[in-house]
Amino acid sequence: HPEWVDFPRPENEWSYHLCRRRWDLAEDEELRYKFFQAFDEMMQACENRFQWLASDHQFVSLKNEWDKVIAFERGDVLIVVNFHATMSYQGYRIGSQWNEPLRIVLDTD
Repeated sequence: HPEWVDFPRPENEWSYHLCRRRWDLAEDEELRYKFFQAFDEMMQACENRFQWLASDHQFVSLKNEWDKVIAFERGDVLIVVNFHATMSYQGYRIGSQWNEPLRIVLDTD
């Protein structure tokens, strides 16, 4: 297919030839890529506000393979990711360095 995207891997001899980002896909209303673009924009806005990528503080708070949840601290941000395909969790307990109530800034559940 002429519009495929392939990432460098041993099977393609680590080629970057087809490794590209198709920005135009988000504009097609028949496709779901607009949701990826919206997520990307929200993540960029969070980084602009909290500047966690440049922080030296990094700590994995939780890694639960059964629940498919990972939580980690980066800078002044606690990031919790639920990779489970069918489960959504309420009241999930996670430890962190902060001894104060936290607020949700971005929720994709």
